[in-house]
Amino acid sequence: MKAACNMSNLVIVESPAKANTIKSYLGSNYKVIASKGHIRDLPKSSLGIDVENGFEPHYINIRGKGDVIKELKKEAKGASKIFLATDPDREGEAISWHIADQLGIPKDKACRVTFNEITKNAVKEGIKNPRKINEDLVNSQQARRILDRLVGFNLSEVLWKNVKSGLSGGRVQSVVAKIITEREREIKSFVPQEYWTIDVTLTDADGENISVKFYGDASGKQRISSEEEVLGIISAISSSYFKVEHVKHAQKYKMPALPFTTSTLQQEASKRLGYQTQRIMKVAQELYDGLDLGAEFGGVQGLITYMRTDSTRISEEAERSAEEYIRKCFGDELLPKTKRAYKTSAGAQDAHEAIRPSNVYIEPKKIRKLLTAEQYRLYKLIWERFVASQMEHAVLDTVSVDITNSGYVFKAGGYIVKSRGFMVLYDHSDDAPLENDVDDVSLAKLPNIKEGQTFSEFKIEKEQHYTEPPARYTEGSLVKFLEENGIGRPSTWAPIISIVINREYAKRDGKSLVATELGELTTDFMSKYFPEIVDYEFTANMESKLDSIENKENTIGDVISDFYERFKEELKVAQNASDVEKIVVKPEESDVVCEKCGKLMVYKNGRFGRFLACPSYPACRNTKAVDKNGNIAEASPAKPELAGFKCELCGADMLVRTGRYGTFFACSNYPECTFTKQKTTKLEVKCPKCSSDIVARHGKGKMLFYSCEKYPECDFSTWDMPLSERCPDCGEMLYYRKSRKSVICKNKSCDYKREEEMTVIE
Repeated sequence: MKAACNMSNLVIVESPAKANTIKSYLGSNYKVIASKGHIRDLPKSSLGIDVENGFEPHYINIRGKGDVIKELKKEAKGASKIFLATDPDREGEAISWHIADQLGIPKDKACRVTFNEITKNAVKEGIKNPRKINEDLVNSQQARRILDRLVGFNLSEVLWKNVKSGLSGGRVQSVVAKIITEREREIKSFVPQEYWTIDVTLTDADGENISVKFYGDASGKQRISSEEEVLGIISAISSSYFKVEHVKHAQKYKMPALPFTTSTLQQEASKRLGYQTQRIMKVAQELYDGLDLGAEFGGVQGLITYMRTDSTRISEEAERSAEEYIRKCFGDELLPKTKRAYKTSAGAQDAHEAIRPSNVYIEPKKIRKLLTAEQYRLYKLIWERFVASQMEHAVLDTVSVDITNSGYVFKAGGYIVKSRGFMVLYDHSDDAPLENDVDDVSLAKLPNIKEGQTFSEFKIEKEQHYTEPPARYTEGSLVKFLEENGIGRPSTWAPIISIVINREYAKRDGKSLVATELGELTTDFMSKYFPEIVDYEFTANMESKLDSIENKENTIGDVISDFYERFKEELKVAQNASDVEKIVVKPEESDVVCEKCGKLMVYKNGRFGRFLACPSYPACRNTKAVDKNGNIAEASPAKPELAGFKCELCGADMLVRTGRYGTFFACSNYPECTFTKQKTTKLEVKCPKCSSDIVARHGKGKMLFYSCEKYPECDFSTWDMPLSERCPDCGEMLYYRKSRKSVICKNKSCDYKREEEMTVIE
């Protein structure tokens, strides 16, 4: 009983940052550790799905997570209670499910806790109310993962064979590549159309100027398509006068924008702050996980609610808090007269609130010095958007005017801001139109105008224009398109865009996304052989089917088998295609002349990134390093690194060098002193023969092996990495075999073995 009293409660989260935040809220009886994301996944080197047996996934421990899993198991053994507090979405639910499986937590155990915001109250309330892991939520995530693997693994194989080596395909990334490609082709095929505008400046008796625009005639709006047509209109109106036919006064309301969803946050931060979607989500995660704000603000605090959501709903507590803040800081006149209700868009899961500040009283300006520039700017955007959404609308007194001359109609409009409302904090003039705004005119302040008033003094200006092609997608506008068409989900948009760019199906040109030649050619292949995969409606319907698993309306087997039967037939056709020629993508040419052979060098991609290479390779092997902007990186001779110890023969400093067998140490007094020493890495594992330390070494051809540090005096050596862990069956040393991704016992009378991925110590 005494030992049990000393046992602590274990809380497992995803990120170390979140672990630190939650640790500060719970007492000393709680230990909080991080899984650092997923601990298990499908293997990278094989399909990992048993297609013949109900699409059963075969999960393995992720390489490099061996130590994390050991720590989780070690801490779990000594814990009286275990709480799985990973992120509150499907991915987080799946991570908890995998952890529970590794730790042997029963399925009916109430161990799962979630927080929409990481604040002291929310965390303590979550810990008080654990629940069972939601198997339906996990199944929905598994179905998505299995489907994406089936498509990605098989598509990549076909693309390698028929299109270009090294390509990869994906269920949603192929659609995104097609969207960007189609826009590029729209732009290329666009034929500009000529049109003209007529602007007239009228001058009244008091010398006041009024600008009006040509609208049309009595039958409606009219487009002027040629100079001949515009000159005819100018000729007619020049010899007559302008008369005010109608003046309409109205009061119009400008409503505040809704609180942020993932999509609108990515769009707005992309537009206003110039951030890429991956960067936006990274900074938002930091704000959610929590930052140390010092004693004045309660120490470590999560600043925003969960940032992956498609809902604009906010809690009653958040509403009350915002109301109190607005009343205190802005006055009652900026509170809406009636409670504002926001509709969640059709198809939204509504599992979480909108993205809002966790505590509205933590004003951005007060904590500016405690945040990075990126964190401050994004938090300020989220804070202002939320507070403004709970404020009174803006009121504008507007006037719209119809003015005629020779049967032609000209229009003007103007306004006076009667009440700024939410605009005192957050103006979003290009986000929310005026209610009841039906006039297609720009708003500008106008002098007092009366019906029947005439103008005989005026100045006419004509201007030729050409229609513009559709704009290329930015990351923000692409996210908007994906959301509107039901393609992907909030958690997937940012990584998918990054994948498409990293795989060179598209590239960035400033803020715009431009389809590459490779992207266009791959899209053509996909459209021909896998039309369903790149069909927008089909992809959106598949998202709905995956969602339906969460709601128990479908099963993993039904959803995947229904898709796979058709996909399998398309695969056969594509694999046997005889009319496809391997794509040869022309390398991007630079303006850098190769100093060895005189040709213009081209950009290439290697394992360490982009570089310049001579197009005459292999005849000319000249290359140049480039920076991230494509400019030649000036290489400076690297200073040799000191090894930190002296030469055993002459006492001079030893230097770190690299040779054909890897890293080694050489005397700085070379060539006078030729002493060298091989670099080894200690494993913290004892030699089974002499109890000295085991080290990692590089042999001939850089082959990695492990031996006693006294080798060759002690002849213990092995190709497999020795572990400090002992075999549970026979007690002998265990080894990690990298080629098989498994932990094995080498005792001939013992057959212990388990599959696991580990980071190899070199």
